[in-house]
Amino acid sequence: MASDDKASGNPTAAEPGRDFIRDIVKADLDAGRVAQVVTRFPPEPNGYLHIGHAKSICLNFGIAEEFGGRCHLRFDDTNPVKEEQEYIDAIERDVRWLGFDWGQHLYYASDYFERLYGWAEDLIRKGQAYVDDQSQDEIRANRGTLTEPGKNSPFRDRTVDENLDLFRRMRAGEFPNGARVLRAKADMSSGNINLRDPVLYRILNAPHPRTGTTWKIYPSYDFAHGQSDAIEGITHSICTLEFEDHRPLYDWFIANLDVPSTPHQYEMARLNLTYTLLSKRVLTELVRGGHVGGWDDPRMPTIAGLRRRGVPAEAIRDFIKRIGVAKANSVVDAGMFEFTVREALNKTALRRMAVLRPLKVVIENYPEGQSEELDAVNHPDDAAAGSRKIKFSRELYIEQEDFMEVPPKKFFRLSPGTEVRLRYAYFIKCTGVVKNAAGEVTELRCTYDPATKGGNAPDGRKVKATMHWVSAAHSIPAEVRIYNPLFNRPDPSGAENFAADLNPNSLELLTGARLEPAAADAKIETPVQFERQGYFCLDRDTTAEKLVFNRTIGLRDSFAKDVAKDVAKEKAGG
Repeated sequence: MASDDKASGNPTAAEPGRDFIRDIVKADLDAGRVAQVVTRFPPEPNGYLHIGHAKSICLNFGIAEEFGGRCHLRFDDTNPVKEEQEYIDAIERDVRWLGFDWGQHLYYASDYFERLYGWAEDLIRKGQAYVDDQSQDEIRANRGTLTEPGKNSPFRDRTVDENLDLFRRMRAGEFPNGARVLRAKADMSSGNINLRDPVLYRILNAPHPRTGTTWKIYPSYDFAHGQSDAIEGITHSICTLEFEDHRPLYDWFIANLDVPSTPHQYEMARLNLTYTLLSKRVLTELVRGGHVGGWDDPRMPTIAGLRRRGVPAEAIRDFIKRIGVAKANSVVDAGMFEFTVREALNKTALRRMAVLRPLKVVIENYPEGQSEELDAVNHPDDAAAGSRKIKFSRELYIEQEDFMEVPPKKFFRLSPGTEVRLRYAYFIKCTGVVKNAAGEVTELRCTYDPATKGGNAPDGRKVKATMHWVSAAHSIPAEVRIYNPLFNRPDPSGAENFAADLNPNSLELLTGARLEPAAADAKIETPVQFERQGYFCLDRDTTAEKLVFNRTIGLRDSFAKDVAKDVAKEKAGG
């Protein structure tokens, strides 16, 4: 991936996917307005990245790679109260895991604090900034509304000398938090509220993770962002649509300061998913409120959570490519993301057999104390993946849901008197049922047909079901965590009421699962398919005494069926 400066010009590889941002970049290169593309990904280190950030990461790093440029990673570390080294480390780890590298181009807004301060003094000297003693509530009230202009601050006409003196004393730490702010003297009557004398600096007596106690004042995002872009020579500053109304302010600062370059801001639609909230405030509350086990809880839409759940990085990149880059906000069906994940996992995940809710089966005509090895393929579509040996014995486990004593019509699995195929093994027939005192089925009695070894009958008879199983004596225990959507509504409530929409069944813990021994060879976060169950990965909570698997996603895919229907309809000319 793009890591250092490359020769400028159009991409020599295959033409990249088209979207309006890439069209702008290509036009700028073709017209000579830009010699080399320079983009940036500028996260705030106050939380973990989520799948919405992945869209920005893939776009910014992807454009840099496709057009022979470079992409910077720059931390917007202007609010020390919420920033932690843990978040910085996590962000770097997640960007790399997604497949991107910034090379030598790692920056922080705090790298530019002195330069930003100097520019603020320049605005004061030019009469374009002033120190305001109003409270935050007073500033908000006097800023006006969408239909009413704002009111000038009573401190707006302070002299240059007075403003410089007060601003320098703010820097020196003479005043408490909230006592004063520095504001740009822009246009209080502007139809764009962002231009109504925005705050440039606020007093914040808090230590910074990188600068310590050097600073007592910190720049606002609006003041730091564009100027940081200019310092780094960013050519295309790509933001989400909520910053569209901030662009005139971005341009105002660039026009009124002696900056080394003139970047331009472009806006795109952010990513919204059904059954998902990507508000950092909500994600923070989920963690702090104990609704999840942490930022990397597999139910979280964070990159760390998806990774721990077993979602491969290539699936996320492919999903971002599929949804494209648009100018209007919309909501993407979570089924599309799941479809992409299944498609990626199906190609690579080795197959294993696991019984999540065991029901014991005794093969009465199989010799006691005997076992045999059977061949099982590791991947049905990849001969190079090889095969493995699995043990078959008199006592087995099957899934509880694969048996019904009184089955309904079209139930083709095991029931009294019916015959089914055991995967890679034999045909078996249920001959008896053992129950406990409560009347619950605890054990099945069956017979097997030795002539059907490998799962085929020499007389040509057919069965309507093939079931997975494990040998009771040779299987290994495991804890399996079944993850479902964190929210039970496709459009969960926002920050104030999100807890009301939490899915109480978002995690199901299965402590009695039994797995074939080969499952123990799995690596952390490397997916496997438990046949007929779904895709799973070994969790980091695994110990020498206990295997722990997370379900990445089930096998059922309604979105794929919808896609198939649409394709069939198009072919039919519908």
